[in-house]
Parts: sequence; structure tokens; C-alpha cells
Amino acid sequence: MSTTNKIALVTGGSRGLGKNMALSIAKKGIDVIITYNSQKDEADAVVAEIEQLGQKAASLQLNTGDVKGFDVFVASLTEVLKNTFNTGHFHFLINNAGVGIHASFAETTEEQFDTLMNIHFKGTFFLTQKALPVIADGGRIINISTGLARFSTPGYAAYASMKGAIETLTKYQAKELGARGIAVNVVAPGAIETDFGGGVVRDNEAVNKGIASQTALGRVGLPDDIGGVVAFLCTEEARWINAQRIEASGGMFL
Repeated sequence: MSTTNKIALVTGGSRGLGKNMALSIAKKGIDVIITYNSQKDEADAVVAEIEQLGQKAASLQLNTGDVKGFDVFVASLTEVLKNTFNTGHFHFLINNAGVGIHASFAETTEEQFDTLMNIHFKGTFFLTQKALPVIADGGRIINISTGLARFSTPGYAAYASMKGAIETLTKYQAKELGARGIAVNVVAPGAIETDFGGGVVRDNEAVNKGIASQTALGRVGLPDDIGGVVAFLCTEEARWINAQRIEASGGMFL
């Protein structure tokens, strides 16, 4: 295998949407490094699946809500790039890792707020900052938002606010990193059938049907509806897309 392959780093790539993104990216002929928080076995299984597709892969432990751990992570990442991929840089950063907390505005606790902020906004902000020396010029950063930053459904005030911050941050990153040829975009999934947020969209039939009825294409999203969009943004064809919010929701709440 040539060492000139491009490499993507997908945070939270051991399951759900992150796993689908990692596999979709590998199918484009790109090598992949995934991070996992606690599910090492699941991460190892994804690495094996990527290798079966003919790409190099590796996994690293990372808690995206713990900024103090980022220097050690970037050091580990640099080591893996050198030893496994024979390079000093990677090309595509996909800031996917996240958790869902459902609570009304009136009942959201400071602890819930801080958890969401640390993982979805502060963590993404500083992980990207710390990774800048290792991201190749001409690379891409893909941040993950949510349809909930465009429309409002009760129970996601804190979560959606963090994603709104990510959407603003994306524009600033695109402006400030443009001199290095780095494009930065946002992918905003609609409601997807995964275990995210306790699997409510997948497992609660009433919720599932309600969302489907409000979606132009008449169904709830699946992980396969999202991974390919992220993979496309890592291709040469997507080179002129920059500072954009791409919502992949099947047309929710139009």
C-alpha cells in the first residue's frame, strides 16, 4: 500500500454515525483513524472492517470533553501517523463525537449544560486548534451540527445551542484557515435511527412516525444517509465547497 494515501481522523468512530462515516470514507480510498471514548472492542472491530476494505486504519482513545487530555492525544496521534502510516500529517478532521441529553430549557441543569458544552463546543474548538500543526495544508475540517440548530423541538435547548455555536465557529475557521488551503464545512443530520440519545428515534414508534410525517421524503434518516455526505466532502470533487452548512435531513420541517 502506498504511503501517499490521504488520511481522515473521525472522532467517535466506533459506533453510530461516526462508524458509518469512517467506513464511507474508507470506501473512497482514504485511510482512517478513529477515536473511541470507552468502547475499545467496538473500535477494533471498525478498524478490522476498514482494513477489509483495503485501507489502513487505527484507533485511539479520546475523551473529547476533556481538553486537558488533548496534548497527550495529539502526541499519540503523531506517533501513530509516523509508525502506522509513515507520515507526519493527516488530511481530514471529522469532529463527530458527541452525546445527546434531552431536557427542557426549564429543567436543564448546569451539569448537563457543561457536559454538552465541553464535548460539543469547547472540545471541538480546542481539539481542532491542537490538531492544526498535524493537519496537512489543503486539508478539510468537517464539523457536525444538527437539524435542531435550524428548527426547534422542545428538549434540546442546550444541545442545539452548542451546535449553533459550532456553525458560527465553522465560518471563522474557514476564514482564518483559508490561507492554508483548508476548507471547513458543517454537516447537519436530521433525526437518525441510531442509539444516540438513548435510541429514541429508532426505538420509539410514535416519535419515529411523527418525524417521518414531518419529513418531505417520508421516513426517518439512517446512518447510511449521512456517512456518504461526509465522505464526499473529503473528495477532490468537493474542494470548492467551503464555510457551508449542509443539512442531510430528508427535508424535515420545510
